[in-house]
Amino acid sequence: MTVIRLDARRLLDEIEDLADLLADTVAGGASVGFLAPLDPAEAAAWWKERAAAVAGGQLAVWAAYEEDRLVGTVSLAFPDKPNSRHRAELVKLMVHRDGRGRGHGRRLLDTAEQAAAAAGITLLHLDTETDSPAERLYGAAGWTRLGAIPGYAADPGGELRPTTIYYKQLGIPAKTAPTR
Repeated sequence: MTVIRLDARRLLDEIEDLADLLADTVAGGASVGFLAPLDPAEAAAWWKERAAAVAGGQLAVWAAYEEDRLVGTVSLAFPDKPNSRHRAELVKLMVHRDGRGRGHGRRLLDTAEQAAAAAGITLLHLDTETDSPAERLYGAAGWTRLGAIPGYAADPGGELRPTTIYYKQLGIPAKTAPTR
């Protein structure tokens, strides 16, 4: 598996495959912000809207490939406030259903954590559906469970589910703004 960081142009070039991955993730029951069934055009439009944030440095997106096939993504969202430049939110860790259980999620998570640390980020946070398979991944990777919010978001079937908040400290906070 090869993992690369997508710039805005490459993200736009990969829209169809990214949309297919997002639709597959939702169809597989993962709560990533969308209801099933997810229309491929809606998935493509969502990814297209991310291109400006990637170009502006507010979002970093990594894509995982097996040979030439997109099998997963992970992103880091960077806050724009001066008092929060030491942290980032891990978002949209997705692995195609055909690629699950083979370490792709862990590899993508490790990639995002290493890139964050290299950029001077000292704190990561995320939210995920409570009791989802993703919780096992985050726990095994050393993330700290903070707590759950009941009825926070609807799963792909429309049922309100609790969301668990996690964080991971990557290093000692610096007094200077990180670089991305």
